Amino acid sequence: MTRPVLDVRDLRKRYGQGEATVHALRGVSMTVGRGDYVAIMGSSGSGKSTLMNILGALDVPTSGTYLLDGVDVSELADRQLALARNRLIGFVFQAFNLIPRTSAAANVELPLAYAGIRPRERRRRALAALDVVGLAERAGHEPNQLSGGQQQRVAVARALVTEPALLLADEPTGNLDTRSTADVLDVFDQLNAAGRTIVVITHEPEVGARAKRLIRLVDGRIVHDVRQAPVGVR
Repeated sequence: MTRPVLDVRDLRKRYGQGEATVHALRGVSMTVGRGDYVAIMGSSGSGKSTLMNILGALDVPTSGTYLLDGVDVSELADRQLALARNRLIGFVFQAFNLIPRTSAAANVELPLAYAGIRPRERRRRALAALDVVGLAERAGHEPNQLSGGQQQRVAVARALVTEPALLLADEPTGNLDTRSTADVLDVFDQLNAAGRTIVVITHEPEVGARAKRLIRLVDGRIVHDVRQAPVGVR
């Protein structure tokens, strides 16, 4: 049996002490299999941002276990954690986080540069990733020459270029108009159809409706975890 990409067991996260203690996560458990497409939804204060930070190895739980592609994240030293983030997780953020006055291809190459990949191989893989998201002809364009939707697709290409076990997207359509949102979600559909494992953190119902599985958080607990027929898959 193939091991899950994510294996989360009784995650708890507390902030503060005494009467000021905030329980952001209250015993979250879930597994995400290879090739799954999961949307995690919740209102402000539900714990979804805290969970995203832990899944992305950007924060650690107060207690509980988190295995990322079979690796126990809690046992990693800081340097190992940085390597895990670079190699196992492809991040897509709401704000795109592209470097201005730098070409789309160079932006996509960045994680490979951190990983020590040689320039010629970096460029080859970056152009291939841009082709996957439908932007091969925009490789030389800088962010200010691209629409918001195109910038986010460049960010998706950057997330893909390291061949990560998990594509983790935090409110990826939060800054986009309706048309650009549809374009980015179409890319996610295509990536998942090709076998990519995707977890999207969102508060937008139309984004959650595109996933194969919908998880809802309320007050730091999972209250809803169901399979669904994704809307709009082509």
